[in-house]
Amino acid sequence: MRKRSKKYQEFSKKVKSDKLYPIDEALNLAKESSFAKFDESVDLAFRLGVDPRHADQMIRGAIALPEGTGKKVRVCVITSGDKIKLAEDAGADFVGGDDIVQKIQGGWLDFDRVIASPDMMGKLGRIGRVLGPRGLMPNPKLGTVTADVAKAVQEQKAGKVEYRTDKNGIVHVLIGKKSFELSKLKENFKSIVSAILKAKPASSKGTYLKSLVVSTTMGPGVKIDTNEVLSLS
Repeated sequence: MRKRSKKYQEFSKKVKSDKLYPIDEALNLAKESSFAKFDESVDLAFRLGVDPRHADQMIRGAIALPEGTGKKVRVCVITSGDKIKLAEDAGADFVGGDDIVQKIQGGWLDFDRVIASPDMMGKLGRIGRVLGPRGLMPNPKLGTVTADVAKAVQEQKAGKVEYRTDKNGIVHVLIGKKSFELSKLKENFKSIVSAILKAKPASSKGTYLKSLVVSTTMGPGVKIDTNEVLSLS
């Protein structure tokens, strides 16, 4: 069994494990129960009534959070021609074509997101084994394969987050930082909740949103009242 630090045990006393908290109270409590010296991330964990073994029940998507994530995102763009300058002007950290593909083949991974224009996808097959396991492979469904690379860069820089169910039907997603005001966290919270609820597959039976927990990077999880969450929709 994992041994928790003294600080974790001390701050976790603020949270009642058997209580379902109202949204505002849960978000505030998660902030107050964090103790790290750095600006911890605030994350949500949705437990959904889906079976990810079936393709039609896999929840996956991306959304630009209205208040951003508070996290600096290093964006790498793989493109060609005039789009190289467009990506640079939009704020991409790394831009190129074959040269970028070769660097990644050589083990370079100093970035957080990869955006590619459709004409370069054939060449990305060479680095699929590198990017895929790390969740970095560009995907049209996530808006990271697009002819409008400038817009994609701006969205990623502004705070676009990706989400997908794991093998247990749980979705983990970032909604901001501990330093965010409650109002900003709640706006991001409402946006991602709306996206997850709208993504309910027609083949999903029974309770869809089984539980929802908010936590900071180092802090304890705070259970949120799902009835209030469902009322937001």
